Amino acid sequence: KMDDDDDDIPQLSSHTLAVLQEFYLEQQQREGMKTSQGFNQYSVGSIEENWQLSQFWYSDETASCLANEAIVAAGKGGRIACVSAPSVYQKLKEQDGKDFSVCILEYDTRFSVYGEEFIFYDYNNPLNLPENLLPHSFDIVIADPPYLSEECLQKTAETIRYLTKGKILLCTGAIMEEQAAKHLGVKICKFIPKHSRNLANEFRCYVNYASGLD
Repeated sequence: KMDDDDDDIPQLSSHTLAVLQEFYLEQQQREGMKTSQGFNQYSVGSIEENWQLSQFWYSDETASCLANEAIVAAGKGGRIACVSAPSVYQKLKEQDGKDFSVCILEYDTRFSVYGEEFIFYDYNNPLNLPENLLPHSFDIVIADPPYLSEECLQKTAETIRYLTKGKILLCTGAIMEEQAAKHLGVKICKFIPKHSRNLANEFRCYVNYASGLD
Protein backbone atom coordinates (compact mmCIF):
# COMPACT_ATOMS: atom_id res chain seq x y z
CA LYS A 1 0.00 0.00 0.00
CA MET A 2 1.17 3.57 -0.70
CA ASP A 3 0.44 4.70 2.84
CA ASP A 4 3.23 2.54 4.27
CA ASP A 5 5.84 4.92 2.85
CA ASP A 6 4.47 8.02 4.56
CA ASP A 7 6.43 7.31 7.74
CA ASP A 8 9.70 7.78 5.85
CA ILE A 9 8.91 11.38 4.82
CA PRO A 10 10.64 13.82 7.21
CA GLN A 11 8.11 15.98 9.00
CA LEU A 12 8.78 19.59 10.07
CA SER A 13 8.06 20.31 13.73
CA SER A 14 5.01 22.45 14.41
CA HIS A 15 7.31 25.23 15.69
CA THR A 16 9.38 25.22 12.47
CA LEU A 17 6.20 25.25 10.40
CA ALA A 18 4.85 28.20 12.37
CA VAL A 19 8.11 30.14 11.90
CA LEU A 20 8.09 29.39 8.17
CA GLN A 21 4.48 30.46 7.83
CA GLU A 22 5.23 33.71 9.68
CA PHE A 23 8.22 34.35 7.40
CA TYR A 24 6.16 33.82 4.22
CA LEU A 25 3.34 35.97 5.58
CA GLU A 26 5.80 38.80 6.36
CA GLN A 27 7.22 38.48 2.86
CA GLN A 28 3.75 38.68 1.29
CA GLN A 29 2.92 41.73 3.40
CA ARG A 30 6.18 43.43 2.36
CA GLU A 31 5.49 42.73 -1.31
CA GLY A 32 1.97 44.08 -0.83
CA MET A 33 3.32 47.25 0.80
CA LYS A 34 5.80 47.75 -2.05
CA THR A 35 3.04 47.71 -4.65
CA SER A 36 0.54 49.75 -2.62
CA GLN A 37 3.03 52.49 -1.71
CA GLY A 38 4.44 52.90 -5.20
CA PHE A 39 7.53 51.24 -3.72
CA ASN A 40 10.36 53.50 -2.59
CA GLN A 41 13.68 51.88 -3.49
CA TYR A 42 15.40 53.90 -0.75
CA SER A 43 13.23 52.77 2.16
CA VAL A 44 15.11 50.80 4.82
CA GLY A 45 14.42 47.10 4.27
CA SER A 46 13.70 47.52 0.54
CA ILE A 47 16.71 45.24 0.11
CA GLU A 48 16.45 42.25 2.47
CA GLU A 49 19.11 41.55 5.09
CA ASN A 50 21.53 38.78 4.14
CA TRP A 51 22.71 37.27 7.41
CA GLN A 52 25.46 35.32 5.64
CA LEU A 53 27.02 38.72 4.89
CA SER A 54 26.47 39.73 8.54
CA GLN A 55 23.83 42.28 7.54
CA PHE A 56 21.52 43.73 10.17
CA TRP A 57 19.58 46.85 9.27
CA TYR A 58 19.03 49.67 11.75
CA SER A 59 15.57 50.48 13.01
CA ASP A 60 13.89 53.33 11.15
CA GLU A 61 14.44 55.69 14.10
CA THR A 62 18.16 54.86 14.39
CA ALA A 63 18.75 55.18 10.63
CA SER A 64 17.01 58.59 10.67
CA CYS A 65 18.97 59.78 13.69
CA LEU A 66 22.34 58.76 12.18
CA ALA A 67 21.44 60.25 8.79
CA ASN A 68 20.46 63.58 10.38
CA GLU A 69 23.66 63.59 12.41
CA ALA A 70 25.71 63.00 9.25
CA ILE A 71 23.94 65.88 7.43
CA VAL A 72 24.64 68.32 10.28
CA ALA A 73 28.25 67.15 10.62
CA ALA A 74 28.88 67.38 6.86
CA GLY A 75 27.52 70.94 6.67
CA LYS A 76 26.00 72.77 3.70
CA GLY A 77 27.09 71.19 0.43
CA GLY A 78 28.91 68.47 2.37
CA ARG A 79 29.94 65.04 1.14
CA ILE A 80 29.00 61.91 3.13
CA ALA A 81 30.42 58.41 2.66
CA CYS A 82 28.51 55.41 4.05
CA VAL A 83 30.89 52.46 4.47
CA SER A 84 28.98 49.19 5.00
CA ALA A 85 26.08 51.26 6.37
CA PRO A 86 23.37 50.95 3.70
CA SER A 87 20.39 51.75 5.90
CA VAL A 88 21.90 55.17 6.72
CA TYR A 89 22.53 55.73 3.00
CA GLN A 90 18.89 54.88 2.27
CA LYS A 91 17.66 57.35 4.89
CA LEU A 92 19.91 60.05 3.45
CA LYS A 93 18.49 59.43 -0.02
CA GLU A 94 14.94 59.69 1.31
CA GLN A 95 15.79 63.31 2.16
CA ASP A 96 16.00 64.16 -1.49
CA GLY A 97 16.78 67.75 -2.35
CA LYS A 98 18.84 68.44 0.77
CA ASP A 99 22.15 70.20 0.17
CA PHE A 100 24.61 67.32 0.44
CA SER A 101 25.94 64.44 -1.64
CA VAL A 102 26.40 60.83 -0.55
CA CYS A 103 27.88 57.56 -1.76
CA ILE A 104 27.66 53.99 -0.49
CA LEU A 105 30.66 51.65 -0.24
CA GLU A 106 29.27 48.14 0.03
CA TYR A 107 30.28 44.53 -0.66
CA ASP A 108 26.74 43.43 -1.52
CA THR A 109 26.24 44.11 -5.23
CA ARG A 110 22.46 44.23 -4.82
CA PHE A 111 23.05 47.86 -3.83
CA SER A 112 24.35 48.57 -7.33
CA VAL A 113 20.71 49.47 -8.10
CA TYR A 114 21.70 52.88 -6.70
CA GLY A 115 23.80 53.56 -9.76
CA GLU A 116 26.93 55.72 -9.72
CA GLU A 117 26.68 56.34 -5.96
CA PHE A 118 27.35 52.63 -5.35
CA ILE A 119 31.03 51.68 -4.98
CA PHE A 120 31.93 48.01 -4.60
CA TYR A 121 33.92 47.64 -1.37
CA ASP A 122 35.66 44.68 0.25
CA TYR A 123 37.20 45.50 3.62
CA ASN A 124 39.89 42.85 2.95
CA ASN A 125 41.27 45.28 0.33
CA PRO A 126 40.71 48.55 2.18
CA LEU A 127 42.38 50.86 -0.35
CA ASN A 128 41.18 49.11 -3.51
CA LEU A 129 38.97 52.05 -4.43
CA PRO A 130 38.12 53.83 -7.70
CA GLU A 131 40.59 56.49 -8.81
CA ASN A 132 37.91 59.17 -8.71
CA LEU A 133 37.43 58.55 -4.97
CA LEU A 134 40.06 61.07 -3.91
CA PRO A 135 41.75 60.96 -0.50
CA HIS A 136 40.22 63.13 2.24
CA SER A 137 37.31 64.15 0.02
CA PHE A 138 34.42 63.47 2.42
CA ASP A 139 33.30 65.79 5.21
CA ILE A 140 32.17 62.81 7.28
CA VAL A 141 32.48 59.05 6.96
CA ILE A 142 29.91 56.86 8.68
CA ALA A 143 30.98 53.23 8.91
CA ASP A 144 29.60 49.99 10.30
CA PRO A 145 32.21 47.21 9.89
CA PRO A 146 30.41 43.93 9.17
CA TYR A 147 32.26 41.83 11.76
CA LEU A 148 33.15 42.35 15.42
CA SER A 149 36.84 41.57 15.01
CA GLU A 150 39.91 43.75 15.35
CA GLU A 151 41.08 42.68 11.89
CA CYS A 152 37.84 43.88 10.29
CA LEU A 153 37.90 47.15 12.24
CA GLN A 154 41.58 47.77 11.51
CA LYS A 155 41.10 47.30 7.75
CA THR A 156 37.88 49.34 7.64
CA ALA A 157 39.72 52.05 9.61
CA GLU A 158 42.27 52.31 6.76
CA THR A 159 39.43 53.07 4.36
CA ILE A 160 37.85 55.58 6.75
CA ARG A 161 41.14 57.45 7.30
CA TYR A 162 41.72 57.58 3.53
CA LEU A 163 38.26 59.00 2.77
CA THR A 164 37.59 61.47 5.58
CA LYS A 165 38.64 65.08 5.90
CA GLY A 166 38.47 64.48 9.64
CA LYS A 167 35.03 63.56 10.99
CA ILE A 168 34.25 59.91 11.72
CA LEU A 169 31.02 58.29 12.91
CA LEU A 170 31.60 54.62 13.67
CA CYS A 171 28.90 52.10 14.61
CA THR A 172 30.04 48.80 16.09
CA GLY A 173 29.81 46.62 19.17
CA ALA A 174 30.42 47.96 22.67
CA ILE A 175 33.18 45.34 23.01
CA MET A 176 35.15 47.17 20.29
CA GLU A 177 35.55 50.39 22.35
CA GLU A 178 39.31 50.00 22.97
CA GLN A 179 40.10 49.01 19.38
CA ALA A 180 37.96 51.87 18.03
CA ALA A 181 39.94 54.36 20.12
CA LYS A 182 43.23 52.73 19.09
CA HIS A 183 42.60 52.65 15.33
CA LEU A 184 40.43 55.75 14.83
CA GLY A 185 40.71 57.91 17.93
CA VAL A 186 36.93 57.82 18.44
CA LYS A 187 34.98 57.94 21.72
CA ILE A 188 31.73 56.23 22.65
CA CYS A 189 28.46 58.27 22.50
CA LYS A 190 25.46 58.21 24.80
CA PHE A 191 23.15 57.45 21.87
CA ILE A 192 22.26 53.73 21.68
CA PRO A 193 21.62 52.55 18.11
CA LYS A 194 18.88 49.96 17.62
CA HIS A 195 18.37 47.39 14.87
CA SER A 196 15.16 46.22 13.28
CA ARG A 197 15.93 42.81 14.80
CA ASN A 198 17.43 42.52 18.27
CA LEU A 199 21.10 41.58 18.21
CA ALA A 200 22.84 39.57 20.90
CA ASN A 201 25.76 42.02 21.08
CA GLU A 202 25.42 45.47 22.63
CA PHE A 203 25.85 48.04 19.88
CA ARG A 204 27.22 51.60 20.19
CA CYS A 205 28.22 54.70 18.23
CA TYR A 206 31.64 56.36 18.36
CA VAL A 207 32.76 59.77 17.11
CA ASN A 208 35.90 61.94 17.01
CA TYR A 209 34.10 65.32 16.99
CA ALA A 210 31.48 67.20 19.05
CA SER A 211 28.31 65.44 17.86
CA GLY A 212 24.60 65.59 18.56
CA LEU A 213 24.66 61.95 19.70
CA ASP A 214 25.47 62.84 23.32
